[in-house]
Amino acid sequence: MLLFVDNLTNVDFSFLDPERGLLGETWLANVELHGELDEQGMVCDFGTVKKVLRHWLDAELDHRLAVPARSPNIRIREEGEFLEIHWQFGSTGEFLLTRSPRDAIALVDAEILTPATLATWCITQLKKLFPESVATLALNFTCEAIDGAFYHYSHGLKKHLGNCQRIAHGHRSRIDMWENGEKSPALEMHWAERWRDIYLGTREDIHAQPTHNQQAYYHFAYQSQQGKFELTLPQRCCYLMNTDTTVELIALHLAQVIKAERPASRIRVKAFEGINKGAIVEW
Repeated sequence: MLLFVDNLTNVDFSFLDPERGLLGETWLANVELHGELDEQGMVCDFGTVKKVLRHWLDAELDHRLAVPARSPNIRIREEGEFLEIHWQFGSTGEFLLTRSPRDAIALVDAEILTPATLATWCITQLKKLFPESVATLALNFTCEAIDGAFYHYSHGLKKHLGNCQRIAHGHRSRIDMWENGEKSPALEMHWAERWRDIYLGTREDIHAQPTHNQQAYYHFAYQSQQGKFELTLPQRCCYLMNTDTTVELIALHLAQVIKAERPASRIRVKAFEGINKGAIVEW
């Protein structure tokens, strides 16, 4: 017997890619459970499936930085309650360096992170949480179907009281824009390209601007409720804002920048943070 739950939940996180570097992502989780019927005539109660899976994904993956622990590109150093991650990416020897509390990092037993390898890692830990009636657990991740412009971004919100304060978590987000009441695919694609695989940083969080191998970097650092967070990455991977990078302030920033470029136009921005949530600003 097969039990399934499609689009059970979604996870917003960032991960390390050997070519693209730091990549913000939002994936939908779908689950299948194979097994015999129990005395209730069920493989497993839907309530149990939803509760267990959602709780585990929220605790172990959502709003974390997922790193492939067996990759040759990575060096991991433990410092008590902190982890230091050094990641080399691309063909030019660029790197990312982050130091964060352990709870901000998901150490995935894999050489490279894909929906399939991440699902395999999750399954090895989730299977023991289900009753014996469940013989096989299958999990797969899919992306939201977006008919239009979208971008991957990572950020950290130091003032947030929840897990958004982690310095390297992210989202895959659509962007909708209107000029004088008309949808503007050109504006949407311009910003989607400009913010492709971007880190949205706050200027006041920059503590240094080092140079490595003639490449300019930003070193971001801040203290938040969960501890001290640090992140160093190439400046070309970053876009700086004068404010924090909440989705409300992202939408406001985009509307203001576009309005400054097109002062005679009426601008409307609908910025998403992951799936089906975000902020709208008209300027």
